[in-house]
Amino acid sequence: MQTSPAHAAHHDDREIETLEEFDAVVSARGALTGFRVQAVDLTDRTRELLATDTAGTVFLGCPMRENAAAKIRSDGALVFPPVPGLPFDPYRGLLYSPDELFDGLDKGYEQTPDALAYAWFQRTKADRDIYASTLRAVHDDAVSDALDELLPGARVVGVMGGHAMARGTEEYAGAARLGRELARAGLTVATGGGPGAMEAANLGAYAAPLEDAVLEEACELLGATPSFTPSITDWARAAFEVRARWPRGGGSVGIPTWFYGHEPPNAFASHIAKYFANATREDGLLARCNAGVVFLPGAAGTVQEIFDNATPNYYESRGEPTPMVLVNRAHWTERLPTWPLLQALARERSMEARIALVDRIEEAPGALKRLAV
Repeated sequence: MQTSPAHAAHHDDREIETLEEFDAVVSARGALTGFRVQAVDLTDRTRELLATDTAGTVFLGCPMRENAAAKIRSDGALVFPPVPGLPFDPYRGLLYSPDELFDGLDKGYEQTPDALAYAWFQRTKADRDIYASTLRAVHDDAVSDALDELLPGARVVGVMGGHAMARGTEEYAGAARLGRELARAGLTVATGGGPGAMEAANLGAYAAPLEDAVLEEACELLGATPSFTPSITDWARAAFEVRARWPRGGGSVGIPTWFYGHEPPNAFASHIAKYFANATREDGLLARCNAGVVFLPGAAGTVQEIFDNATPNYYESRGEPTPMVLVNRAHWTERLPTWPLLQALARERSMEARIALVDRIEEAPGALKRLAV
Protein backbone atom coordinates (compact mmCIF):
# COMPACT_ATOMS: atom_id res chain seq x y z
CA MET A 1 0.00 0.00 0.00
CA GLN A 2 1.57 3.26 -1.12
CA THR A 3 0.80 6.33 0.96
CA SER A 4 2.24 9.76 1.50
CA PRO A 5 5.04 9.93 4.09
CA ALA A 6 3.62 9.96 7.59
CA HIS A 7 5.67 12.88 8.86
CA ALA A 8 6.23 15.00 5.78
CA ALA A 9 5.22 18.62 6.26
CA HIS A 10 2.24 19.54 4.11
CA HIS A 11 3.70 22.73 2.68
CA ASP A 12 1.14 22.85 -0.13
CA ASP A 13 -1.96 22.59 2.05
CA ARG A 14 -0.26 24.28 5.02
CA GLU A 15 -1.36 21.72 7.58
CA ILE A 16 0.83 20.65 10.49
CA GLU A 17 -0.26 17.39 12.11
CA THR A 18 2.79 16.13 14.04
CA LEU A 19 5.54 17.57 16.23
CA GLU A 20 8.04 16.64 13.51
CA GLU A 21 6.15 18.78 11.03
CA PHE A 22 5.90 21.63 13.54
CA ASP A 23 9.64 21.59 14.22
CA ALA A 24 10.46 21.38 10.52
CA VAL A 25 8.30 24.39 9.61
CA VAL A 26 9.51 26.54 12.51
CA SER A 27 13.12 25.70 11.70
CA ALA A 28 12.77 26.31 7.96
CA ARG A 29 10.54 29.38 8.01
CA GLY A 30 10.83 30.97 11.42
CA ALA A 31 7.09 31.71 11.24
CA LEU A 32 3.79 29.84 11.26
CA THR A 33 1.82 32.50 9.44
CA GLY A 34 -1.08 30.96 7.53
CA PHE A 35 -0.54 27.41 8.80
CA ARG A 36 -3.14 25.19 10.47
CA VAL A 37 -1.75 23.25 13.42
CA GLN A 38 -3.99 20.27 14.02
CA ALA A 39 -4.18 18.27 17.28
CA VAL A 40 -0.45 18.60 18.07
CA ASP A 41 0.59 18.65 21.74
CA LEU A 42 2.65 21.85 22.02
CA THR A 43 3.08 21.78 25.79
CA ASP A 44 6.84 21.36 25.37
CA ARG A 45 7.14 23.92 22.56
CA THR A 46 6.52 27.06 24.63
CA ARG A 47 9.89 28.60 23.78
CA GLU A 48 9.27 28.13 20.06
CA LEU A 49 5.76 29.56 20.24
CA LEU A 50 6.95 32.62 22.16
CA ALA A 51 9.66 33.28 19.57
CA THR A 52 7.64 32.56 16.41
CA ASP A 53 5.29 34.80 14.44
CA THR A 54 1.85 33.14 14.51
CA ALA A 55 -0.25 35.84 12.88
CA GLY A 56 -3.01 34.21 10.87
CA THR A 57 -2.23 30.75 12.24
CA VAL A 58 -5.08 28.47 13.30
CA PHE A 59 -4.51 26.06 16.20
CA LEU A 60 -7.03 23.21 16.34
CA GLY A 61 -7.11 21.32 19.64
CA CYS A 62 -3.44 21.85 20.49
CA PRO A 63 -2.56 21.62 24.21
CA MET A 64 -0.14 24.41 25.20
CA ARG A 65 0.89 26.43 28.23
CA GLU A 66 -1.18 29.50 29.08
CA ASN A 67 1.60 32.03 28.45
CA ALA A 68 2.09 30.57 24.97
CA ALA A 69 -1.66 30.65 24.30
CA ALA A 70 -1.88 34.29 25.43
CA LYS A 71 1.03 35.27 23.17
CA ILE A 72 -0.28 33.63 20.02
CA ARG A 73 -3.73 35.12 20.58
CA SER A 74 -2.10 38.54 20.80
CA ASP A 75 -0.38 37.75 17.47
CA GLY A 76 -3.80 37.32 15.91
CA ALA A 77 -3.84 33.52 15.83
CA LEU A 78 -7.16 31.71 16.07
CA VAL A 79 -7.17 29.09 18.83
CA PHE A 80 -9.69 26.25 19.10
CA PRO A 81 -8.79 24.70 22.47
CA PRO A 82 -8.91 20.98 23.22
CA VAL A 83 -12.32 19.74 24.34
CA PRO A 84 -12.09 18.12 27.79
CA GLY A 85 -13.89 14.93 28.67
CA LEU A 86 -14.29 13.51 25.17
CA PRO A 87 -13.29 9.91 24.38
CA PHE A 88 -12.09 11.09 20.93
CA ASP A 89 -10.22 14.08 19.49
CA PRO A 90 -12.50 16.03 17.11
CA TYR A 91 -9.49 17.83 15.59
CA ARG A 92 -7.36 14.75 14.96
CA GLY A 93 -4.90 15.06 12.08
CA LEU A 94 -4.30 11.37 11.35
CA LEU A 95 -6.43 8.27 10.82
CA TYR A 96 -6.95 5.77 13.62
CA SER A 97 -4.88 2.65 14.04
CA PRO A 98 -6.25 -0.63 15.45
CA ASP A 99 -3.98 -0.25 18.48
CA GLU A 100 -5.44 3.19 19.22
CA LEU A 101 -9.09 2.15 18.94
CA PHE A 102 -8.57 -1.05 20.94
CA ASP A 103 -6.28 0.44 23.60
CA GLY A 104 -7.16 -1.12 26.96
CA LEU A 105 -8.61 -4.29 25.42
CA ASP A 106 -6.98 -6.28 28.24
CA LYS A 107 -9.60 -4.72 30.54
CA GLY A 108 -12.43 -5.62 28.17
CA TYR A 109 -13.72 -4.05 24.96
CA GLU A 110 -16.09 -1.80 26.92
CA GLN A 111 -13.05 0.16 28.21
CA THR A 112 -11.52 0.84 24.79
CA PRO A 113 -11.65 4.23 23.04
CA ASP A 114 -13.80 2.66 20.32
CA ALA A 115 -16.46 1.52 22.78
CA LEU A 116 -16.31 4.76 24.79
CA ALA A 117 -16.79 6.85 21.65
CA TYR A 118 -19.83 4.78 20.72
CA ALA A 119 -21.25 5.19 24.24
CA TRP A 120 -20.78 8.98 23.97
CA PHE A 121 -22.49 8.93 20.58
CA GLN A 122 -25.44 7.02 22.02
CA ARG A 123 -25.80 9.53 24.85
CA THR A 124 -25.65 12.61 22.63
CA LYS A 125 -27.15 11.71 19.27
CA ALA A 126 -30.79 12.00 20.38
CA ASP A 127 -30.59 15.13 22.52
CA ARG A 128 -30.48 17.57 19.58
CA ASP A 129 -27.55 19.37 21.20
CA ILE A 130 -25.87 21.51 18.56
CA TYR A 131 -22.60 21.38 20.50
CA ALA A 132 -22.41 17.57 20.28
CA SER A 133 -23.47 17.52 16.64
CA THR A 134 -20.83 20.14 15.83
CA LEU A 135 -18.14 18.05 17.50
CA ARG A 136 -19.21 15.02 15.47
CA ALA A 137 -19.15 17.02 12.24
CA VAL A 138 -15.71 18.49 12.97
CA HIS A 139 -14.39 15.02 13.78
CA ASP A 140 -15.76 13.47 10.59
CA ASP A 141 -14.38 16.28 8.44
CA ALA A 142 -10.96 15.83 10.06
CA VAL A 143 -11.12 12.10 9.31
CA SER A 144 -11.99 12.80 5.66
CA ASP A 145 -9.07 15.19 5.41
CA ALA A 146 -6.70 12.58 6.86
CA LEU A 147 -8.05 9.97 4.43
CA ASP A 148 -7.41 12.27 1.48
CA GLU A 149 -3.86 12.80 2.67
CA LEU A 150 -3.29 9.04 2.94
CA LEU A 151 -4.39 8.07 -0.57
CA PRO A 152 -3.03 10.50 -3.21
CA GLY A 153 -2.12 8.53 -6.31
CA ALA A 154 -3.27 5.20 -4.84
CA ARG A 155 -5.33 2.76 -6.91
CA VAL A 156 -8.04 1.87 -4.43
CA VAL A 157 -10.30 -1.15 -4.81
CA GLY A 158 -13.26 -1.65 -2.51
CA VAL A 159 -14.38 -5.00 -1.12
CA MET A 160 -17.92 -4.86 0.27
CA GLY A 161 -19.85 -7.63 1.97
CA GLY A 162 -21.83 -8.65 5.00
CA HIS A 163 -20.69 -8.49 8.62
CA ALA A 164 -22.29 -11.89 9.31
CA MET A 165 -19.69 -13.88 7.33
CA ALA A 166 -18.13 -16.08 10.02
CA ARG A 167 -14.47 -16.79 10.55
CA GLY A 168 -13.59 -20.40 9.89
CA THR A 169 -15.86 -20.70 6.85
CA GLU A 170 -14.76 -21.19 3.25
CA GLU A 171 -16.51 -17.94 2.36
CA TYR A 172 -14.33 -16.07 4.84
CA ALA A 173 -11.17 -17.75 3.55
CA GLY A 174 -12.18 -16.91 -0.02
CA ALA A 175 -12.67 -13.23 0.85
CA ALA A 176 -9.28 -13.23 2.53
CA ARG A 177 -7.61 -14.72 -0.55
CA LEU A 178 -9.33 -12.05 -2.64
CA GLY A 179 -7.90 -9.29 -0.47
CA ARG A 180 -4.45 -10.84 -0.71
CA GLU A 181 -4.57 -11.12 -4.49
CA LEU A 182 -5.76 -7.55 -4.94
CA ALA A 183 -3.04 -6.23 -2.63
CA ARG A 184 -0.37 -8.25 -4.40
CA ALA A 185 -1.55 -6.70 -7.68
CA GLY A 186 -0.54 -3.30 -6.30
CA LEU A 187 -4.02 -2.14 -5.31
CA THR A 188 -4.96 -0.56 -2.00
CA VAL A 189 -7.76 -2.61 -0.46
CA ALA A 190 -10.51 -0.58 1.21
CA THR A 191 -13.45 -2.05 3.11
CA GLY A 192 -16.22 -0.93 5.42
CA GLY A 193 -13.79 -1.76 8.22
CA GLY A 194 -16.04 -4.07 10.20
CA PRO A 195 -16.28 -7.82 10.83
CA GLY A 196 -17.14 -10.61 8.40
CA ALA A 197 -16.31 -10.13 4.74
CA MET A 198 -14.75 -6.75 5.54
CA GLU A 199 -12.33 -8.21 8.07
CA ALA A 200 -11.49 -11.07 5.74
CA ALA A 201 -10.46 -8.73 2.91
CA ASN A 202 -8.37 -6.58 5.28
CA LEU A 203 -6.78 -9.78 6.64
CA GLY A 204 -5.88 -10.83 3.10
CA ALA A 205 -4.19 -7.50 2.44
CA TYR A 206 -2.35 -7.85 5.76
CA ALA A 207 -1.07 -11.28 4.69
CA ALA A 208 -0.08 -10.15 1.17
CA PRO A 209 3.65 -9.61 1.86
CA LEU A 210 3.92 -12.84 3.86
CA GLU A 211 4.24 -16.45 2.74
CA ASP A 212 1.10 -18.07 1.33
CA ALA A 213 0.83 -20.50 4.24
CA VAL A 214 0.41 -17.63 6.71
CA LEU A 215 -3.07 -16.75 5.51
CA GLU A 216 -4.30 -20.32 5.77
CA GLU A 217 -2.90 -20.65 9.28
CA ALA A 218 -4.29 -17.26 10.32
CA CYS A 219 -7.77 -18.22 9.12
CA GLU A 220 -7.56 -21.44 11.09
CA LEU A 221 -6.54 -19.61 14.28
CA LEU A 222 -9.27 -17.01 13.88
CA GLY A 223 -11.84 -19.73 13.29
CA ALA A 224 -11.75 -20.58 17.00
CA THR A 225 -13.58 -17.27 17.60
CA PRO A 226 -15.96 -17.19 14.64
CA SER A 227 -17.97 -14.06 15.47
CA PHE A 228 -17.89 -10.81 17.42
CA THR A 229 -20.94 -12.08 19.27
CA PRO A 230 -21.26 -12.89 22.09
CA SER A 231 -17.86 -11.35 22.99
CA ILE A 232 -16.21 -8.52 21.06
CA THR A 233 -13.32 -8.78 23.52
CA ASP A 234 -12.54 -12.40 22.60
CA TRP A 235 -13.08 -11.70 18.88
CA ALA A 236 -10.66 -8.74 18.90
CA ARG A 237 -8.08 -10.53 21.04
CA ALA A 238 -7.90 -13.35 18.50
CA ALA A 239 -7.08 -10.82 15.76
CA PHE A 240 -4.36 -9.15 17.82
CA GLU A 241 -2.85 -12.56 18.57
CA VAL A 242 -2.60 -13.20 14.82
CA ARG A 243 -1.01 -9.80 14.31
CA ALA A 244 1.47 -10.45 17.12
CA ARG A 245 2.44 -13.78 15.56
CA TRP A 246 3.01 -12.19 12.14
CA PRO A 247 3.77 -8.53 12.94
CA ARG A 248 4.97 -7.31 9.53
CA GLY A 249 1.73 -7.37 7.59
CA GLY A 250 0.70 -5.21 4.70
CA GLY A 251 -1.43 -2.08 4.78
CA SER A 252 -5.07 -1.52 3.87
CA VAL A 253 -7.91 0.82 4.75
CA GLY A 254 -11.02 0.28 6.84
CA ILE A 255 -13.84 2.84 6.86
CA PRO A 256 -16.33 1.88 9.60
CA THR A 257 -18.90 3.91 11.52
CA TRP A 258 -20.13 4.33 15.07
CA PHE A 259 -23.62 4.55 13.59
CA TYR A 260 -23.52 0.74 13.51
CA GLY A 261 -22.33 0.41 17.07
CA HIS A 262 -22.93 -3.31 17.17
CA GLU A 263 -20.17 -3.72 14.55
CA PRO A 264 -16.67 -3.18 15.98
CA PRO A 265 -13.82 -2.26 13.63
CA ASN A 266 -11.48 -5.04 12.61
CA ALA A 267 -7.83 -5.09 13.63
CA PHE A 268 -6.34 -5.95 10.22
CA ALA A 269 -6.89 -2.60 8.48
CA SER A 270 -3.73 -0.61 9.14
CA HIS A 271 -5.52 2.72 8.64
CA ILE A 272 -9.02 3.21 10.04
CA ALA A 273 -11.22 6.15 9.05
CA LYS A 274 -14.05 5.85 11.53
CA TYR A 275 -17.04 8.17 11.23
CA PHE A 276 -20.06 9.15 13.28
CA ALA A 277 -22.20 9.95 10.20
CA ASN A 278 -22.85 6.82 8.15
CA ALA A 279 -23.92 8.77 5.06
CA THR A 280 -20.59 10.60 5.01
CA ARG A 281 -18.77 7.33 5.56
CA GLU A 282 -20.59 5.45 2.77
CA ASP A 283 -20.12 8.20 0.20
CA GLY A 284 -16.48 8.71 1.15
CA LEU A 285 -15.69 5.01 0.97
CA LEU A 286 -17.18 4.46 -2.47
CA ALA A 287 -15.93 7.75 -3.91
CA ARG A 288 -12.35 6.74 -3.15
CA CYS A 289 -12.60 3.32 -4.85
CA ASN A 290 -11.18 4.55 -8.15
CA ALA A 291 -10.11 1.05 -9.24
CA GLY A 292 -13.56 -0.47 -8.75
CA VAL A 293 -15.55 -2.35 -6.15
CA VAL A 294 -16.15 -6.06 -5.52
CA PHE A 295 -19.48 -6.82 -3.85
CA LEU A 296 -19.56 -10.09 -1.92
CA PRO A 297 -22.84 -11.56 -0.66
CA GLY A 298 -24.45 -9.34 1.95
CA ALA A 299 -27.79 -7.99 3.09
CA ALA A 300 -29.32 -4.52 3.26
CA GLY A 301 -26.06 -2.66 3.86
CA THR A 302 -24.36 -4.23 0.85
CA VAL A 303 -27.42 -3.65 -1.35
CA GLN A 304 -27.32 0.00 -0.33
CA GLU A 305 -23.63 0.19 -1.25
CA ILE A 306 -24.27 -1.31 -4.67
CA PHE A 307 -26.72 1.42 -5.59
CA ASP A 308 -24.77 4.14 -3.82
CA ASN A 309 -21.97 3.18 -6.20
CA ALA A 310 -24.21 2.69 -9.22
CA THR A 311 -25.73 6.19 -9.03
CA PRO A 312 -22.57 8.22 -9.78
CA ASN A 313 -21.62 5.62 -12.40
CA TYR A 314 -25.04 6.08 -14.01
CA TYR A 315 -24.81 9.87 -14.08
CA GLU A 316 -21.00 9.91 -14.49
CA SER A 317 -20.93 12.54 -11.78
CA ARG A 318 -17.45 11.41 -10.70
CA GLY A 319 -16.21 11.03 -14.24
CA GLU A 320 -15.85 7.77 -16.13
CA PRO A 321 -17.71 4.85 -14.50
CA THR A 322 -15.62 2.53 -12.35
CA PRO A 323 -15.84 -1.29 -12.37
CA MET A 324 -18.46 -3.09 -10.28
CA VAL A 325 -18.17 -6.84 -9.78
CA LEU A 326 -20.92 -8.77 -7.99
CA VAL A 327 -19.94 -12.19 -6.66
CA ASN A 328 -22.33 -15.17 -6.32
CA ARG A 329 -24.94 -15.40 -9.04
CA ALA A 330 -27.56 -17.14 -6.93
CA HIS A 331 -27.32 -14.53 -4.19
CA TRP A 332 -27.64 -11.50 -6.47
CA THR A 333 -30.24 -12.94 -8.89
CA GLU A 334 -32.43 -15.07 -6.58
CA ARG A 335 -32.01 -14.29 -2.88
CA LEU A 336 -31.61 -10.53 -3.35
CA PRO A 337 -32.20 -9.93 -7.10
CA THR A 338 -30.04 -6.84 -7.34
CA TRP A 339 -28.27 -7.80 -10.57
CA PRO A 340 -31.29 -7.51 -12.91
CA LEU A 341 -31.97 -3.97 -11.71
CA LEU A 342 -28.30 -3.02 -12.04
CA GLN A 343 -28.29 -4.40 -15.57
CA ALA A 344 -31.42 -2.44 -16.43
CA LEU A 345 -29.91 0.78 -15.11
CA ALA A 346 -26.69 0.23 -17.05
CA ARG A 347 -28.29 -0.64 -20.37
CA GLU A 348 -27.07 1.57 -23.23
CA ARG A 349 -24.97 3.70 -20.89
CA SER A 350 -21.21 3.87 -20.39
CA MET A 351 -21.48 1.88 -17.18
CA GLU A 352 -22.84 -1.15 -19.05
CA ALA A 353 -19.29 -2.15 -19.96
CA ARG A 354 -18.17 -1.71 -16.35
CA ILE A 355 -20.42 -4.17 -14.50
CA ALA A 356 -20.04 -7.93 -14.15
CA LEU A 357 -21.60 -10.84 -12.27
CA VAL A 358 -19.41 -13.84 -11.46
CA ASP A 359 -20.17 -17.12 -9.74
CA ARG A 360 -17.00 -17.61 -7.72
CA ILE A 361 -14.87 -15.22 -5.71
CA GLU A 362 -11.76 -16.43 -7.54
CA GLU A 363 -13.16 -14.86 -10.71
CA ALA A 364 -13.42 -11.37 -9.24
CA PRO A 365 -9.84 -10.13 -9.82
CA GLY A 366 -9.95 -11.17 -13.48
CA ALA A 367 -13.32 -9.51 -13.94
CA LEU A 368 -12.02 -6.29 -12.39
CA LYS A 369 -9.08 -6.31 -14.77
CA ARG A 370 -11.30 -6.85 -17.82
CA LEU A 371 -13.70 -4.09 -16.84
CA ALA A 372 -10.89 -1.61 -16.28
CA VAL A 373 -9.75 -1.84 -19.90
